[in-house]
Amino acid sequence: MYELHELLAKLKDYEWVNLTHVVTKDIPVYHTFNPLSETTISTLKETGSYSVEYSIGNSHGTHIDAPSHFAQGKRDILDISQKERALPLYVLHLEDKVKENPGYAVTVEDLEEFEESYGEIPAGSFVAFSSGWYKNFDDEEKFLNKDENGVEHTPGWSIPALEYLSRKRNITAIGHETLNTDSGPNAAEANFLPAQQYWLKEDKYQNELLANLDQVPAVGSIIFTAMPRILAAPGFPAEVFAIVPKN
Repeated sequence: MYELHELLAKLKDYEWVNLTHVVTKDIPVYHTFNPLSETTISTLKETGSYSVEYSIGNSHGTHIDAPSHFAQGKRDILDISQKERALPLYVLHLEDKVKENPGYAVTVEDLEEFEESYGEIPAGSFVAFSSGWYKNFDDEEKFLNKDENGVEHTPGWSIPALEYLSRKRNITAIGHETLNTDSGPNAAEANFLPAQQYWLKEDKYQNELLANLDQVPAVGSIIFTAMPRILAAPGFPAEVFAIVPKN
């Protein structure tokens, strides 16, 4: 057997975890986007082929955000190589903190506590925030979790935590289960998405609306991100999955 075929056979003996939501017209989307729409171009009965044209935003469902999404002159999705989208995966399991405070934002202290338990996060890694929020994806009201003033109480990252990951650890990418990098309360206070802007201006990428991170251990896994190659796109829906250690 060839070397790479042997490696593939070994990898298939591990657990593979889907981190991607199914996209439908009913999923939560950022308020500037229209829902998914589709037009049937041809049917099997009429033409012998079934073809559909879709209208979809770059941030529909599980997706990749390239730096150009928020930063002028930075990289778009074609500039993020396949090797940069296959990374060691580190998962912050902060589900309990989010249960206590749905608007929780990851702190530097969370990262330091993680490293006390598992060692320093290496450069070139992917760090994901497992909040458990993906379980609300099929219920838009629960997923957005707006109060009487329209403020979303959803989890996210603090800028100091992102500075730590970028400047001190030089990781490659982050991921989370929500629509935005910022927690809902922080975004409302700023009337913007400052954490998301910070991260993408660092010329890093991120995956949003991830699923099933609670099925991935804190350390020892690898993550893959795949998407269509569209010229100059600032992001696009993606298929994201992880290969995790056997139980």
